[in-house]
Amino acid sequence: MNLELKNLYDNFRDADTIKAYAKVISNDAKGLNRDINIMEVCGGHTHTIMKYGLLQLLPNNINFIHGPGCPVCIMPKERIDHAYILAMQSDVILVTLGDMIKVPSSRGSLQQARAEGADVRFVYSPLDCIKIAKDNPNKKIIFFAIGFETTTPMSAVLIEQVIKLQIPNILFHINHVTVPEVMRELIDSRDIHIDSYNNKIDAFLGPSHVSVIAGSKIYEEFPRKYNRPVVVSGFEPVDVMEGISMIVKQFIQNRCELEIQYKRVVDYDGNLKSQRIINKYFEKVSLFRWRGLGNVPDSGLRLKDEFNKYNAEVIYKDILPISQIEDHKLCICGDILRGMAKPPECTIFGTACTPINPIGSCMVSSEGACSAYYKYGNLI
Repeated sequence: MNLELKNLYDNFRDADTIKAYAKVISNDAKGLNRDINIMEVCGGHTHTIMKYGLLQLLPNNINFIHGPGCPVCIMPKERIDHAYILAMQSDVILVTLGDMIKVPSSRGSLQQARAEGADVRFVYSPLDCIKIAKDNPNKKIIFFAIGFETTTPMSAVLIEQVIKLQIPNILFHINHVTVPEVMRELIDSRDIHIDSYNNKIDAFLGPSHVSVIAGSKIYEEFPRKYNRPVVVSGFEPVDVMEGISMIVKQFIQNRCELEIQYKRVVDYDGNLKSQRIINKYFEKVSLFRWRGLGNVPDSGLRLKDEFNKYNAEVIYKDILPISQIEDHKLCICGDILRGMAKPPECTIFGTACTPINPIGSCMVSSEGACSAYYKYGNLI
């Protein structure tokens, strides 16, 4: 038999298996003494939950809080302004991942920059920058790097290759963020933008792709310090249902633990080689602003000072603004991310704010909660 891609996921979308898990969860949930609110941190989980109608299969005492979503969703407008400004420089080719194309800033999206004559290119692999740089020796190639822990090693590998091959015209604008810090912020911080003591989070469905790199160990503090269980789950519907089942069982058995559902890929330690190369080139920033959530301590990465000759933020600092830019006053994404509201409760949801014209962070990416409700809301 020839192995096809669908052979790798078909069994994890099997309707009978999904329904069987739904029955197990419903039976177990009868033993709960209260409602439980599960935050799925990643938008990949949100879209699986919505697309496959998992909400309709679950009992009423299990609710979801839709978390930060994805690195595109949380990128503040001022950093998108940086991308736009850099792209508009006559000697620059701005390179980034495709999800960034329509993200609005105060000046415009990268799609608009392209329409205005900027050379903006979207790639699947950061290493494509090397060929672009060799083909355009008189241009500065700026890689606008985004992503959770999942994509950070790719940026680090590109940096290593640029240094090794002595490529003089590739620079970096680093926007990588890390997941545990924002989970912590959502539980116990009192940032000026967010009163997290009002949060309703009882448990977390942890994103598995993050833990492929960082390991499940990054979530250890949540059951131990915050009394919130974490189950690291895959993104297919069977994965999600099993992850929910594992969380429910912890509550009815009076346990609070870190567990791995996605054992076929994730382990406790993660990819140590990737972690080493990340630590070689990057270090934490004291604050990184998450769109819709505010300042989150230690949640962003930056190039270490010894690599400043490759740092576009340093080289172009005179033209890059530093002031913060808030979202539209009617946007309630912060409340949605804290579990205080659902997307349809926003007065501009589906009217002024749509995937074609996104205003808030939850609509700005295909993995955002508002985007999921807009696309699959008829299933509710």
